[in-house]
Amino acid sequence: MARSTPRATPVRRSPPTRRVVQVLDHLVAHPHTRYGLSQLSRELELSKPTCLGILTDLVDAGYLMRDPTDATYGLGPALVVAGRAAQQGFAAGPVAHRHLAALAGELGCTCTASAVVGDRIAVLDVAEAATVEVRPSAGAARVGEVYPFAPPVGLMYVLWDTDERLRRWLSREPTLPVDLDHDRLRRVVDECRTSGYLVEALTRGGRRLYALMAGVVAHDLAPEMREVLGELVSSPGDRVILDDEWEPAVRPVNLLAAPVHDADGHQCLVVTAHPERELDRAQAFDHGRALVATAEAITAELGGAGPTR
Repeated sequence: MARSTPRATPVRRSPPTRRVVQVLDHLVAHPHTRYGLSQLSRELELSKPTCLGILTDLVDAGYLMRDPTDATYGLGPALVVAGRAAQQGFAAGPVAHRHLAALAGELGCTCTASAVVGDRIAVLDVAEAATVEVRPSAGAARVGEVYPFAPPVGLMYVLWDTDERLRRWLSREPTLPVDLDHDRLRRVVDECRTSGYLVEALTRGGRRLYALMAGVVAHDLAPEMREVLGELVSSPGDRVILDDEWEPAVRPVNLLAAPVHDADGHQCLVVTAHPERELDRAQAFDHGRALVATAEAITAELGGAGPTR
């Protein structure tokens, strides 16, 4: 008896869904470019009404962001959350989280991993110490939170990279108007590159201010508001505690940071510890070395290399 060949199940396609994927694929392929409606509809050969409808829905969902000043579109924070969830099936997610969880337990505080995604800083992972006291934090990080990657925010994401990448960050339009102390910044860069980590101190009010900046674009703020907030925010590097500045002997420390490098020697992640308490110089050094060891372990396990200068 002749064997019947199974009939192939018809593949059902959804043209509207394919157009949404087309828009997302195009923007993901050009993460540093922001597109206007006309340019995007022309490059994707979509009608303007169709393209606008897709863009509007993606902005509402947080997958894209629209700049209200020039009406251009770029990648949004919801993609960070989706990307982190997908990342769990790849090496970086489990590797980084495993090391962060161990560090959080060792230091007894919250530890995070974050990176520059497109033109924003995104929080990718948060690990809490089981023994850490549950208390409200003025600047508690949450996965998927995004911050502007422009002075005065973002120094630690280029601090251990090339001088060229540091210069490019400094040349970005500031989120808030601040005066740059070049001599101070140079000292911070040199010392932190030598030690491999930075120690940062912010007042509770300062932490609240930076927390409120989550998701803010410079153009979203009225000029008067930008000027007022600029007076409250310090210059890049001013918040870093240098080795000769441990007076008084105990300082409030809210953050320590160290870099993870990729195979080309560029920064790909920053791991941070958030003690949110007073430390003396020796305690800060111990925290810093533990943080550096964690960052180096993640770098090695992901096949990364030492920093490129």
